[in-house]
Amino acid sequence: MFFSSKSYDLVSADEALPGRAQPIPTAETHFLTGRPLAAPIPDGMEEAIFGMGCFWGVERLFWNTEGVWLTMVGYGAGHTPNPTYQEVCTGKTAHNELVRVIYDPEVVSYEALLKVCWEGHDPTQGMRQGNDRGTQYRSGIYPTSQAQRDAAEASRKLYQERLRAAGLGTITTEIRDAPPFFMAEDYHQQYLAKNPGGYCGIGGTGVSCPVGLAV
Repeated sequence: MFFSSKSYDLVSADEALPGRAQPIPTAETHFLTGRPLAAPIPDGMEEAIFGMGCFWGVERLFWNTEGVWLTMVGYGAGHTPNPTYQEVCTGKTAHNELVRVIYDPEVVSYEALLKVCWEGHDPTQGMRQGNDRGTQYRSGIYPTSQAQRDAAEASRKLYQERLRAAGLGTITTEIRDAPPFFMAEDYHQQYLAKNPGGYCGIGGTGVSCPVGLAV
């Protein structure tokens, strides 16, 4: 999606771009389902947030997962309020490209979503994912509850063992409480549904991650 020689170091809040008070314009509804992107989370459903590289391909992984009710892409885990894509690409917001997932835990567990996350990208690459390089492409899991945090940390430990056994490196995935989620522009939402032949830069390691954490 974007390449430059910008630093791979996260900027501090003092160095970050100022952003703006109001959200940037975006789509009102999901391109595939027609559901409002700003809809309240339905009773009984839960929220999960992941960063796995270019959010176009990541969102497709999750909208194709049974039990997922709604997906959207945006920016978070940085400093700049309501950033634009161009601002995030400078590396001067510290934001990550994120996918927000609303799911039915009666149909798909959070652990199953973690499996999609771990297997859907290479979590050992630091500030990049494949050819996409920069702080916005870092691997991140952003729990919305203590139960999610516990599950994410347990799965990271377990998957690290599997990666080492396969001769791969150390996981660089950040796990931190869910940050404010700033919606990305209209054209980014469900991009690969609108552009089926469009760019998708994500790819896994080929190492499976068991759904159960007591393995």
